[in-house]
Amino acid sequence: MAPKAKQKRILVRLVSSALTGFFYTTSRARLGDKISFMKYDPVVKKHVLFVEQKIK
Repeated sequence: MAPKAKQKRILVRLVSSALTGFFYTTSRARLGDKISFMKYDPVVKKHVLFVEQKIK
């Protein structure tokens, strides 16, 4: 039997750096660099840096 192929894209969780517990879920290329975005955090009501974490 042939081994299963890995997917080209993976799901990641973008967690707020303001430590509010708020997160976005998105996908990225498996071989790409880790991502981080400035996005809106409704808990603190401002744009903050969101950094990538694995989905557990």
